[in-house]
Amino acid sequence: MGDSLRTILPSALLALTAIFAGIPAAQRADAQDDAAFQTYLATLRPKARAMGISDATLNGVFPALTPNPRVIQLDQGQPGGGAYSPIPNFEPYRRAHVDAARIWRGRGVYQANRARLARIEAETGVPEEIMVAIYGHETNYGSYTGDFDLIRSLATLSWEGRRRALFEPELLATLKMLDNGVPRSRLVGSWAGATGYPQFLPSVYLRVAKDGDGDGKADIWTSEADALASIANYFVQSGWRRGQPWGVAVIVPSALDRAAIAARTTPARCPRVFNRHSRWLTMAEWRRLGIAPASGAWAADDVLATLLEPDGPGKTAYLLTSNYRAILDYNCSNFYALSVGLLADAVKQ
Repeated sequence: MGDSLRTILPSALLALTAIFAGIPAAQRADAQDDAAFQTYLATLRPKARAMGISDATLNGVFPALTPNPRVIQLDQGQPGGGAYSPIPNFEPYRRAHVDAARIWRGRGVYQANRARLARIEAETGVPEEIMVAIYGHETNYGSYTGDFDLIRSLATLSWEGRRRALFEPELLATLKMLDNGVPRSRLVGSWAGATGYPQFLPSVYLRVAKDGDGDGKADIWTSEADALASIANYFVQSGWRRGQPWGVAVIVPSALDRAAIAARTTPARCPRVFNRHSRWLTMAEWRRLGIAPASGAWAADDVLATLLEPDGPGKTAYLLTSNYRAILDYNCSNFYALSVGLLADAVKQ
């Protein structure tokens, strides 16, 4: 090596070091994150190929993807698995979510779609008003569906790793949707991956989405017919029983021995939700215990139901059938499921 080259190299290295040192730390961190992100995406290629996703789809998406710090912030702001706060009363939630405006809009959607709703109910057994109530609760009848890029959001959450077991399969399902021909412009929704009028996760879309208007597509983003048919199919797969109500509002006698009707098993799924329910008894058995309908509605004597008192003793309670459990499968929250059922009843009136 000549003396001139020995002189030039140290000078060049010093110049590069000076340039790098002049880059703000945040930019250097972003560059490192982008590199790590792309390394993670590369690990997904064999899994994607095993699902039949083409390299053309992956090559068209992965190179331009970058992490979205906002969705990490939103995910990390979710409640953890520590001590639970006390459960509030249901009544304030009911007033906010089964309000006059939502009922009024729901009745409009119900009337505008009666022909297709009746057809779907005849085919599936899922009541027309339940489909409408889910539509109303999830997106206020299509008013808001989210504007996060699903692929970017789910890729970010998968790469970050806190809940990779949840988000990575949803990312792969989204890529499968894209590979199946769903336009990238449709693949938007909540920061956590819910999309369309019913707010399905991508894996749920692949499993239950239906063509409700006969155009050969399952468009849950712009077609109410497809969205309602898909919601019904979700409940069919969740075990909805034709002809049974979701539940009935009841009056509970003050002398009821609640210890005698306590559930005898601890559920593995959603224990905080299901631990509030009694054990299963038939409607006839509940009647013999002095439970009376609050509004005249009832169900066949042999229908099994659990008792839930969401506002405590002395307030309106509910006998809940297995169809209520199907609503919980959609969103495992007693407040959500109760408000869906009550909105459905109000929409149909």
